[in-house]
Amino acid sequence: MNPDELPGLDAIDWSQPWLAPWRTRGEPLAAQVRRVGWVDALNAAVDAPIALRAGCLRFIAHGELPAGMAYESFIARTACVPTRPNLHDFFNGLAWLAHPALKRRLNELQADQLALACVGAPSRGPVRDALTLLDENGALLQAPPVLTDALQRRDWHTLFVTRRADWAEARVVLFGHALLEKLVRPRKAITAHAWAVPAGCESMTRWLADALTPQQLATKPFTPLPVLGVPGWWAENRSPEFYDDTTVFRAAQKQTAARRPLF
Repeated sequence: MNPDELPGLDAIDWSQPWLAPWRTRGEPLAAQVRRVGWVDALNAAVDAPIALRAGCLRFIAHGELPAGMAYESFIARTACVPTRPNLHDFFNGLAWLAHPALKRRLNELQADQLALACVGAPSRGPVRDALTLLDENGALLQAPPVLTDALQRRDWHTLFVTRRADWAEARVVLFGHALLEKLVRPRKAITAHAWAVPAGCESMTRWLADALTPQQLATKPFTPLPVLGVPGWWAENRSPEFYDDTTVFRAAQKQTAARRPLF
């Protein structure tokens, strides 16, 4: 393909630690995009049918999305994902391939919320807002309680300095496709909306797909996680002073500090 038709694709550094869970699928997919184009590459990478309410998922050009139809509703009605030739939609397609159960559940809930809006509910609300945050900017964290508790309290010193060794027992998966797009050009301030996952879950995204309810989402059960603060993810965070930047590692607000854990 013409390099001008691959905006940003060559900038992805698959050796970055936050891309480790994505590399096995993502690096070959990027190579296939270079050969056959965005939509054909995504469809060729579907190695098992991904069943939605309307049939098996496939990717289509974004121009096939009818004018005036909500993107999420269109996917739910047709099982087709409109896709543009850019990094944002590349990572969205990759998320569908890697974590179909969670993407399917998010689409079901998004479509249900849009249907409610059509019969008199507010056009947006806490559930739709939370769905967008999870889909675009979500991260999943499975970690010892001392870490999840410190994160919830925004106790950055405990989380990243005092109990740094405990990160050896933690797993972090960045799920949001906009988050992954931003990290192609990493900077200190990039922050995910992290959802804590209990110990013992082999697949964090499948667990969340099974557990996700509108009632949970309405509470906005996320905690900000500056992702380049994760030990081992960024050379500069080896220094404790890295975490003294209060424009990134902010103190807890009273209302968020009182939030109850989900499990």
